[in-house]
Amino acid sequence: MDGPAAFSRAIDRFSNRCWRLNNLYVVTDKNGRRSAFRMNSAQEALLDGMHNQNIILKARQRGFTTFIQLFMLDACVFNSDIRAGTIAHTLADAQVIFRDKIRFPYDNLPEGIKAIVPPVNDNTSELLLANNSGIRVGTSLRSGTLQYLHISEYGKICAKYPEKAREVRSGALNTVEKNQLVFIESTAEGQDGHFFELCQQARSKRNAGAPLSAMDFKFHFSPWWEDDAYVLEPGAVEIPASFAEYFARLRAIGIDLRPEQKAWYVKKAEQQQGDMKREFPSTPDEAFEAAIEGAYYAEQLARMELDRRLTRVPIDPALPVLTNWDLGFNDANAIWFIQVAGLEVRFIDYYENSGYGLEHYAGELKKRRDENGYTFGEHYLPHDVVNSELSNGKSRYDTLVGLGISPIITVPRVHSINDGINAARRLFPKVLIDPVRCEKGLKCLRNYRKEWDEERAAFRDKPLHNWASNGADAFRNFAQGFVEPSMVAPRHAYSRRSARGGSWESA
Repeated sequence: MDGPAAFSRAIDRFSNRCWRLNNLYVVTDKNGRRSAFRMNSAQEALLDGMHNQNIILKARQRGFTTFIQLFMLDACVFNSDIRAGTIAHTLADAQVIFRDKIRFPYDNLPEGIKAIVPPVNDNTSELLLANNSGIRVGTSLRSGTLQYLHISEYGKICAKYPEKAREVRSGALNTVEKNQLVFIESTAEGQDGHFFELCQQARSKRNAGAPLSAMDFKFHFSPWWEDDAYVLEPGAVEIPASFAEYFARLRAIGIDLRPEQKAWYVKKAEQQQGDMKREFPSTPDEAFEAAIEGAYYAEQLARMELDRRLTRVPIDPALPVLTNWDLGFNDANAIWFIQVAGLEVRFIDYYENSGYGLEHYAGELKKRRDENGYTFGEHYLPHDVVNSELSNGKSRYDTLVGLGISPIITVPRVHSINDGINAARRLFPKVLIDPVRCEKGLKCLRNYRKEWDEERAAFRDKPLHNWASNGADAFRNFAQGFVEPSMVAPRHAYSRRSARGGSWESA
């Protein structure tokens, strides 16, 4: 009697995907040891809450890549005619994923299973089985039709390889039919790109309680504090006041950390510095507000946040409001509004727009004077304001003066943009930024980063010119012109020319 019952139990087990995942596969763990795979809490949560299309924002080392590869491998081993694929952000990562998370678990399956579905090919990017199921890994998957698609570190792909991200959108995502399975997982890489957009759309639907169609992405978030491994004996770790305040803010939103978690976070943050919240986020918003890789001001903004200098800043009617501009012919024009109180430099407001003439921006200043009581002081503009002509033959300098914007201080060009960036870094310890009125400008500072060289797989020593450049350049212009004017030795037409008179400020 035991024979048929045992056979029936075996059939039940092998018919259960969860049992198979937890009992059949061998992986290499974080310590480099061969071990039987067992799902952790993050992997179980994904399995239980899985949708057709899944977008996963995560902390480091939560095991999603391993789990998704095993999930797809299992589908191929136990089903015929399945096609699965994984996109990694570099070829080296693709090869590692295939070797360690697909081929190694397959090679260590029980011999009886491998005998039924042996491999019919042998290469470093695709495993094709005798049941006509297969799983392949690459940096772009455009051809064929897939039932399972995994895109690893999509945030990095969007940030560093925009053309590749476009290929993923137009190619790989179109290889999967609407009722099949898609997994997109990544740490955050700033508030820009397709990964950010997908996360925001999916979060909005989740927060609204809206039903999901087969073509809607479901949002999954896996923070560091859900991982039981991220703990440290607290006795030898002193919690600085800035971290104590941070933990208190987390507790206020329902994240109550244990002493051993706080100790781990403090020591890990010492190591990660400005990358901590990107690599080990506590909340989704924090992940996207954190620095992106290659960001120029990552350390400074992280320090400001810990010091509570990204905070609501009151407007002092007794202080003049300085403005600092970045002017573009085809780009957006950006204006910071600043008050200086002793050693404090308060960025109280920000405005940016495009497609308008200078009259529009002069009108914005007048509107703020009338509605918010701004009393304007100097207006800092970049060097080319004095020698760039508009269609009427006037320079933008003369046009602005004619519109009542005065006194104008022109900031000479620096010999090296890196000198200006370093001046901005030196300004940050004195700065407070209002995150509400300056939301767009703060986003520019977070996303201002080095240009990525795809051929060398390294950052170039120059800024990426994108939407974030406008606000960041205006911030740098102020650091050069107001805080450290001696660093930009005036040269001929770029002398610190100022204009007085004709100002609507005194009218």
